[in-house]
Amino acid sequence: MAFGGPIAGFDWDAGNWPKCGKHGVSRAEIEDVLSGTPLVRPDRYPPDTEARFDAVGRNGNGRHVFIVFTIRVKNGERFIRPISARYMHQKEFDHYERQKGTGA
Repeated sequence: MAFGGPIAGFDWDAGNWPKCGKHGVSRAEIEDVLSGTPLVRPDRYPPDTEARFDAVGRNGNGRHVFIVFTIRVKNGERFIRPISARYMHQKEFDHYERQKGTGA
């Protein structure tokens, strides 16, 4: 996945990991989804301070995961910074499948 250039890795710290992990999604699952080919859209409710994106994809076990993330530049390199993550509900999964099928 490229957002204006190559991605050097993931940006984890005490600020974003607790929010991502509180719904039971592991770091490995989040990184797996974002390293694959998730459906990515601009976040519907971005803050004024940075661009945020929503990603939907499957983890290694085939379970659908919804992730909000941003791209941060540190020392000239670009990192994916997950902001929140959770497993998807059936209604969301059905919507995702319809979007994926239309290429929208």
